[in-house]
Amino acid sequence: MTEAIKNRYEFVLLFDVKDGNPNGDPDAGNLPRLDPETGYGLVTDVCLKRKVRNYIQQTKKDAEGFKIFVENKAVLNERQEKAFSNIPKEEIKKGKESKAAKDWMCKNYFDIRSFGAVMTTGDYNCGQVLGATQLTFARSQDRVFSQEHAITRMAVTNEKDREKERTIGRKFTVPYGLYLAKGFISAHFAEKTGFSKDDLKLLFDALEKMFDFDRSASRGEMATRKLIIFEHNSALGEAAAHKLFDKIKIAKKDADVPPREFGHYEIWFGKEDEKGKPIVEDDDITKALKSETTIVTIAVKDGENLKLNTSPEWNK
Repeated sequence: MTEAIKNRYEFVLLFDVKDGNPNGDPDAGNLPRLDPETGYGLVTDVCLKRKVRNYIQQTKKDAEGFKIFVENKAVLNERQEKAFSNIPKEEIKKGKESKAAKDWMCKNYFDIRSFGAVMTTGDYNCGQVLGATQLTFARSQDRVFSQEHAITRMAVTNEKDREKERTIGRKFTVPYGLYLAKGFISAHFAEKTGFSKDDLKLLFDALEKMFDFDRSASRGEMATRKLIIFEHNSALGEAAAHKLFDKIKIAKKDADVPPREFGHYEIWFGKEDEKGKPIVEDDDITKALKSETTIVTIAVKDGENLKLNTSPEWNK
């Protein structure tokens, strides 16, 4: 495993859904998550991290250093106990946090290095880890319409319902939604967890391809459309994250037509005029954003010096 990353990163993840439910809300009968005041769609950070974890599990297959801590049906305290069984006994103090155990967990579990974990429960205290990578909720670019569909099944569950011949169920979908999530990668926290350049490349690979490994009838068609990476020149960074995010502009091509595909949107790098028309600030970056290329890296030299980077540090 390579050494910890030295540069700060931010990224914009742009993905869409067509005729599917990108993230059901269990508190609302599994309806697609919505901002109730605006009608904009939401996908939680937890949902996105689950897809990253699933991708790592399927591609790395429990390879050394790339195990997943938070996986389906896992008993987390048992994994913390395993850490204690793999460190010197003199490092163990009953009831106290063990730094050696924490380091062992970071070394062996990709998602702990990446996203962090609270491991203070039970008899085996591995401490709390702040991960190098943090994600926001994803929010749709426009209001989404949640549709309810009646579906039939040509079978029944119980003997007492045999005469019914069929049962009726409900399915909820969004006709189309384009969602944007933001991510932050700290070199400072990466140094503490050991989050390396190999981890970074794997994370970006997962964000690009994770929906192809997470198909289900309920989710319809989902795909990563763009992963826009801001690569700073240092650990502290050269510009405020929100100012970089503000440079990525997305708008419907026809304001009067409900969007039903990614091609109904225009994307550019820059700002808008008073009438909402595009003002392009960098032709090379805008051309890359409009291309078929999924991953676009922008080098951040300082707050005013942003250039397309075709040979980013993270991919060397």
